[in-house]
Amino acid sequence: MERQTLDYQRDEHRVHLCAYHLAWTPKRKKAVLKGDIALRCHDVISEKCEERGWQILKLTIKPDRVHLWLRTFPSDAPSEVVRQLKGITAHYLRQEFPDLLKLPSLWTKAYFCSTARSVPPEIIEKYITAQNKI
Repeated sequence: MERQTLDYQRDEHRVHLCAYHLAWTPKRKKAVLKGDIALRCHDVISEKCEERGWQILKLTIKPDRVHLWLRTFPSDAPSEVVRQLKGITAHYLRQEFPDLLKLPSLWTKAYFCSTARSVPPEIIEKYITAQNKI
């Protein structure tokens, strides 16, 4: 399988590459993310990410968990990204699917976060070394 590489993003005052693998689960690891609920969850996450300018690289919704690989901006802490996505999905899903109100909350407080490395360490080392020569 070929490894996907990501290019650096450039904007007015910064160059960055912030990509994260995030995952979270429904309360009590209940397998509630199925059918229309899973489709709506996918839509809500996609809409929020588009609104914030976050690029979804991969989004998978399993009955008992959400896995998201996305690019954000340096000013967006991963904890804040997860907080916003959990908050908006809980709001809409519980409003639109009353069966979810049986859970005390839709999501657990816990989540997984990992930086998604796309640049081999030797490339970073070369780049930093090259900066010393300028």
